[in-house]
Amino acid sequence: MKVLITGGTGFIGQALCRSLLEDGCEVLVLTRSVSRAAAKLGGPVRPIEGLGAISRDESIDAIVNLAGAPIVDRRWTDSRKRLLRSSRLDTTQDLLRLIERLDRRPEVLVSGSAVGYYGSQDNDHLLTEESDDFVPGFPHQLCADWEAAALQAEKLGVRVCLLRTGIVLGKGGALAKMLPAFRLGMGGPIASGRQWMAWVQLADEVGIIRYLIEQKTLRGAFNACAPEAATNAEFTRALAKVLKRPAFMRVPEIAMKLLLGEASELLVSGQRAYPRRLLDAGYQFRYTELEQALRASL
Repeated sequence: MKVLITGGTGFIGQALCRSLLEDGCEVLVLTRSVSRAAAKLGGPVRPIEGLGAISRDESIDAIVNLAGAPIVDRRWTDSRKRLLRSSRLDTTQDLLRLIERLDRRPEVLVSGSAVGYYGSQDNDHLLTEESDDFVPGFPHQLCADWEAAALQAEKLGVRVCLLRTGIVLGKGGALAKMLPAFRLGMGGPIASGRQWMAWVQLADEVGIIRYLIEQKTLRGAFNACAPEAATNAEFTRALAKVLKRPAFMRVPEIAMKLLLGEASELLVSGQRAYPRRLLDAGYQFRYTELEQALRASL
């Protein structure tokens, strides 16, 4: 099987590349720097700087679209919002043009999204893929537009799966940003601590992507998160327990707003997302308990 990955040098992309290569798949990775990608990914991965490098007679079985600038690492200025949108939508449009010109079109497109599709929620509602009680705002609109762009591939005869991912736990990503403070005993809940955090262990994130590629009857949106979401306070206690550190230094909501502005809503609000469609389809999670997932990640 030949798989084209965008965002292949990122936290999730690297793990996915390793998994596919271990099973003998051929992997192409779209990147801004072939040399950096080759050094980071190694092995037989084929880095390409542009989709124009793919000839129309090349046979690609699946595309996994993980491209997108980080969303919570800085303030959402107008220019930052434009970058967040263009890094997702423009890449997706480029993939649609590639699919259209290929002699043999891929069977499936697995395209990134996030539980942010449901907006920044401040309630305990269980959110399945069929839920329509999303909260309007930038996170919802960004994900909704990204998903709508990816779904255009269906008109080209390609099966489309939308990956509404929660916080991915592994050696890197969001967890790596939390660890320094927690290891110093300076971690703690954010704001009220009651906001929900939908999470998934990296091995399951990769497993879900591969499951969506391999199960040819699956299409549409899937919540890529463990069945049991945690509140921020529960997450804080679990991480502190695994690290054997205290965690009582609560971060006030006003501090997050001063630091990140509008982007702070991603930390002081959340989504209690539930992977109903994955469970109904028969996917079996390796990690369903938060403490177990954190130990595996660290």
